[in-house]
Amino acid sequence: MNLASWPGRELDEEALDRAYNVRRKAGPELFGAHMRRYRRMSREAVVGLPGRSVVYDRERLDVWGAAPGEARPVFVFLHGGYWMALSRHDSAFMARSLNDRGIATVVPDYTLAPEATLEEIVRQVRASIAWIHREGGAFGLDPGRIVVGGSSAGGHLTGMLMVDGWQREFGVPDDVVKAAMPFSGLFDIRPITRTYVNDTIRLDLAGAAALSPLLLPAGRRFPVVLVVAGHDGSGFVEQSRRFQDHWGPAAELMVVPDRDHFDVVLDLAASDTAVSRALIKLIRSV
Repeated sequence: MNLASWPGRELDEEALDRAYNVRRKAGPELFGAHMRRYRRMSREAVVGLPGRSVVYDRERLDVWGAAPGEARPVFVFLHGGYWMALSRHDSAFMARSLNDRGIATVVPDYTLAPEATLEEIVRQVRASIAWIHREGGAFGLDPGRIVVGGSSAGGHLTGMLMVDGWQREFGVPDDVVKAAMPFSGLFDIRPITRTYVNDTIRLDLAGAAALSPLLLPAGRRFPVVLVVAGHDGSGFVEQSRRFQDHWGPAAELMVVPDRDHFDVVLDLAASDTAVSRALIKLIRSV
């Protein structure tokens, strides 16, 4: 683990902000519109779908598009918001499209920073996977076909489910996660220690390195599709390219033209986009 070298180390604070401050890149009007679309599209997507809100270990997740007696493959979506915004209520916009193809959607909540540390947030999302594996069968979920994904900070959390070492603590098989699709993920979070985000998450370089999927052991190279928007921040594009190199031939990089950091993930809500087709192919491969 090299703490002396990390992507963007040579940049000043202004350049780092341009690379990673996606709210600034979008502007306040467009950013607000995207946040409203997340909530509206998620609300519309689940109308009439079989669904259940579940409390486990004092945490909560929503199950959409499955019912007892089924054994549907599961797409677990982890929301973004730099670990300090958004919720499961903004993050189910893909549920109807996946339901129509026989796939269930699970959207966990996690306690937002600064109320929770990033270590605790990671623990919570790992606990959600353990719950699906242990209890999901009673809700119509197939614990042997779990695919994870997430956007931005959710992409980081996806990466923290891809690495080795946590599964034994939670009593799940090493291969509990069968495939992954991070969107605009953060795989080395050391640059964040010099951005405004660190005013809330409060990590030093060593703490950030310990929570960076790019720097953690991952011996099992299962299928991964790394999605990044053509108009994304330069930091996110670089992070996805680095992680593709790290993961090797099992990782595909999909750069989606004419999309930005926020709307690229909304392509999952439709059935006829390159992103949604890639997800369906990924899930059906496991």
